[in-house]
Amino acid sequence: MSEYPTVFVVAVALVDDDNRILIAQRPEGKSMAGLWEFPGGKVEPNESPEAALIRELREELSIDVTEACLAPFTFASHAYEKFHLMMPLYVCRRWSGTPKGLEGQNLKWVRANQLKEYPMPPADIPLIAMLRDLL
Repeated sequence: MSEYPTVFVVAVALVDDDNRILIAQRPEGKSMAGLWEFPGGKVEPNESPEAALIRELREELSIDVTEACLAPFTFASHAYEKFHLMMPLYVCRRWSGTPKGLEGQNLKWVRANQLKEYPMPPADIPLIAMLRDLL
């Protein structure tokens, strides 16, 4: 049994028409600043993962996604030093708007086989091979 809390976050692999995936760089001042990650964020109490993802994408990237366009793909479960992370990953190929980093984060569209070239949080790393196999 873990003595640390489980933190429930949700993330998405946004895939464009050219089969590239959007990654965001964590801005200065945040934990793990400078690392690249899949967009998303914390699931609030009484919020579904899909609702959290729709909210986070609007707040962080200024795009609108409908729940029907979020396909559950896989999940990450990772023990960090002070908490355990549980993170479902969705794939989304349809949204409205053009992603913009509203919280000062850099954004980059990359091919699945290039994801390993970008430093990512430990929980995200196992997801790379699965996305590479998908795309």
